[in-house]
Amino acid sequence: MGLQDMSLPRFPLLSEEETLRLLKKVRQGDKKAREKLVNCNYRLVFNILKRFEGRGYDEEDLFQIGVIGLIKAIDNFDPSFNVKFSTYAVPMIIGEIRRFLRDDHPIKTTRALKEKAVQVSQSRERLVRKLAREPTVEEIARELGMEKEEVVLAIEAAQFPVSLFESVGQEGEDSSQVIDYLPGSSDEELKWLERIDLRDALLCLPERERQIILLRYFQDKTQAEVGSQLGLSQVQISRLEKRAFAKLRAYLS
Repeated sequence: MGLQDMSLPRFPLLSEEETLRLLKKVRQGDKKAREKLVNCNYRLVFNILKRFEGRGYDEEDLFQIGVIGLIKAIDNFDPSFNVKFSTYAVPMIIGEIRRFLRDDHPIKTTRALKEKAVQVSQSRERLVRKLAREPTVEEIARELGMEKEEVVLAIEAAQFPVSLFESVGQEGEDSSQVIDYLPGSSDEELKWLERIDLRDALLCLPERERQIILLRYFQDKTQAEVGSQLGLSQVQISRLEKRAFAKLRAYLS
């Protein structure tokens, strides 16, 4: 896709001298200079979009996000940086797009959990090459020094949810939906949905509170044992546990 395919007007490229002259005017509050800088740097934003092809997002939407990064670069650039404007603007534009891609997920997770998900993914790839097979959760946990429950949560946090009404197999009158493959018993279905709710609620907890709940109620450890493992007193564990339960109740209600 080219600039014309996106219906973008073609503005002339600016020399570095002209760019700096306009940036000085922007610092003085000149809105026309700001607008001209934005328009004449469309090509820079568009070229950066090529790094993000195949992400499943509309290119025009990502372009608009990139322009936001460009505007931030224009507003924050200082000639005393002693760098070309484009050198300063590129990471600002890339950062804005990456931030959008990172945050545009239907299930919001903490940065720490996202980082763990990356670690788990990298560990899996290493172990696949080493073992010539898919590694188990226990093997990944052992390599990373994590609890198995942490690995499972990290894997689930990286998964994009699937609608219960998404078609399975070929489209047509007889096509099935995901919900058709769930247990038919109302009791079993209720338990299945409760497990999903609990998992999502746990993902919303801060990392330390989530770890306390996992150790206490999934590994049957006492508050003293959890405190010893995390370097906290039993009183601190009790307080954090109560706080976590209050958040879980609020989420699940």
